[in-house]
Amino acid sequence: MIDISESVMQILLAVIVVGPLIGAAAALLPAPPGLKGKSPEQAVLRHGVTVTGVVLIAAIVLALGFDHDQPSRMQATTDISWIPALDVRIHLGIDGISLPLLVLTALLTFLCALYSYFKMPAGPTPKAFVALLLVLESGTLATFAVLDLLLFFLAFEMVLIPMYFLIARWGGAQRQAAAWKFILFTLLGSVVMLLGLLLIGIKAGTFDMVALATDNGRSLTTSVQVIAVLAIGIGLAVKTPMWPLHSWLPDAHTAAPTVGSVLLAGVMLKMGTYGFVRILLPITPDGFRTFAPYLAAFAVVGIIYGSLACLALAKQGAKGDLKRLIAYSSVGHMGFVLLGISTMTPTGVNGALFANIAHGLITGLLFFLVGALKDRTGTTDLDTLAEETGAALYGKAPRLGGLLAFAAVASLGLPGLAGFWGEMLALFGAFEPAAGLSRPAYLTFMAIAALGTLLTAAYMLIVVRRVCMGGTSQEEPKLADVQSYEFAAWTPLVALTVVAGLWPRALLGLTDPAVQQLLAGGTR
Repeated sequence: MIDISESVMQILLAVIVVGPLIGAAAALLPAPPGLKGKSPEQAVLRHGVTVTGVVLIAAIVLALGFDHDQPSRMQATTDISWIPALDVRIHLGIDGISLPLLVLTALLTFLCALYSYFKMPAGPTPKAFVALLLVLESGTLATFAVLDLLLFFLAFEMVLIPMYFLIARWGGAQRQAAAWKFILFTLLGSVVMLLGLLLIGIKAGTFDMVALATDNGRSLTTSVQVIAVLAIGIGLAVKTPMWPLHSWLPDAHTAAPTVGSVLLAGVMLKMGTYGFVRILLPITPDGFRTFAPYLAAFAVVGIIYGSLACLALAKQGAKGDLKRLIAYSSVGHMGFVLLGISTMTPTGVNGALFANIAHGLITGLLFFLVGALKDRTGTTDLDTLAEETGAALYGKAPRLGGLLAFAAVASLGLPGLAGFWGEMLALFGAFEPAAGLSRPAYLTFMAIAALGTLLTAAYMLIVVRRVCMGGTSQEEPKLADVQSYEFAAWTPLVALTVVAGLWPRALLGLTDPAVQQLLAGGTR
């Protein structure tokens, strides 16, 4: 770790949040100030790589300068009055809960920009693509850095329009319908969420998330907390997505371009679960306790439902789409995150936060790999891949097949890889939930969720067998194996998946003190 003054940390966090917006505006200029390329299109794509690279470097320096001895303390804080009449403030800061998500967002966006530089999705001008990618990054980063309820809502909504256009203009088949379904679901959920946020701010007299978390719900009656949790929880559950509010996700992932799917699964879904931890747990604890068993029930239904849907898609002759299968797997994986949060225990919440990061790394890699398969074969249909490519993928493109098998076993929770710890801790949290929650009910939820881990292993191994295994004849043409730009984009995800699996303390050491303090009564 390095010693950096608080003022420099403040500047770094401001650059991380605002920098992509400035870069997006610059990308739309007649001559973007990116590095020169062979053509204007190449120049603007290189500009996107440069801006996201600078943001990633700033995020890494911020993480190195972060005081790891006090991860529960808000650091790099900026607090400026913005709308005095409503007591809305430009309040930024990070702690051990938000820092990993901030770095994950910066990393995945940079890798997507790098990948797009070499493999730009078919569609309109790259100028608009790069600008939308940068606006999306800014909104996501702001969601994890702001400490005001109204600013959180603005950042939460800021990502919707760029993702809508990324799907609608650069997506595949059925992209218009998928984009409309995405925007309608998320906007309707957000309207209800805004009402809950306003209710908290008006009743408590402030929108400051740190002050509200420190108050720990004492200035809000139980009935107000229950109404606020219901309203805010619906909006967050749509974004997570929680069963049965998930139906927009498979269509959006199937239609989205590769980088859209990576960012949607890798960081946008985390905005919903982050809201549960940052807002509902510390600010409305009594109201959250009322709904926690129902949240857990929906979570375990989502785990089983997502796994069974994946099994149905993986079955031979089912005409399953590999991108759609991975999308449904996200419903199951995010179910474990919600189950951990619902326990209201440090063990469960830490497991949820760990599973968030693991899912971002592993599912981001999976969507990159499926995108590469589609580029090479023109399809993501499992039957077609098995017949024309998959049964011999190890022989035709061994590195690509090996990476796909690695990502699959990481996703099913193989011990020693990142996917294992989050789900295990969520189950441990359900074994001994917080006081006031029914232990017999949570033991039942734990047993059902454990069955979901077996189903996950089943469908992932079926995918590996169908898509990767088998021999190849001399007559079969080879597929292009992993290219250098793909290697550059995927290696960090592989490495971090292994590191997080072998050394979970690197992440849990950040989150645990912050979670302990948050559950005890807010943040400092």
